[in-house]
Amino acid sequence: MILHHHPFLPACRFARLALAEHAIDVELKLEPFWEARPEFVAINPGLTLPMAYDNGRGPLIGARVLMEYIDERYGDMRAAHRLMPADPFQRGEVRRLVDWFLIKFEDEVSGPLVTERILKLEIPAKRGGGAPDSGAMRAARQNIVGHMHYLGALTASRHWLAGDSLSFADLAAAAALSTVDYLGEAPWDADPAVKQWYQRVKSRPAFRPLLTDKARLVAPAPHYADLDF
Repeated sequence: MILHHHPFLPACRFARLALAEHAIDVELKLEPFWEARPEFVAINPGLTLPMAYDNGRGPLIGARVLMEYIDERYGDMRAAHRLMPADPFQRGEVRRLVDWFLIKFEDEVSGPLVTERILKLEIPAKRGGGAPDSGAMRAARQNIVGHMHYLGALTASRHWLAGDSLSFADLAAAAALSTVDYLGEAPWDADPAVKQWYQRVKSRPAFRPLLTDKARLVAPAPHYADLDF
């Protein structure tokens, strides 16, 4: 599969985790979406990432679309460990939590922090780059506390976020948190149970490539690649 991505967009990290959990070979293509390459705009006018092609078929645009495709096309490979549960109610809960972390958490926390601290350093000023907005970062740092408490409530009552088994919900949440953790902005002391859950996801083989990602102009937090932090 060919995956057009940016390494610090949570939706792209989620796609990479989902593909790795299904042992799907992937060719990564870095897509600086702000450049709006004519070839990219022609097939993806919304400039949405991730975007994938599978054996020449595509494009599959957006993390949710790709999640559903991976489950329908490759889900049987995981047999009893499928990342989308068989029960309709549980499937609904997985999708709800995926949206929570790829939309709500993105809007309130990871999006502002990644944009202000990483992307604005890569994007030319004429396309929206430049100095970070301290107000946006301050709001994100306030917002993340509530999200950590919500994660704590989920981990207190469930083995994994959506139930008894690892699911796409865990991958979406971990993908979103990993971008914040790279920047040293995750308040792990807010809830020890959340840290323990994240360590379990972070220790999975599928997660290892994310721990080698490096932003061009921003170094990772010292503990970022440590499994026992």
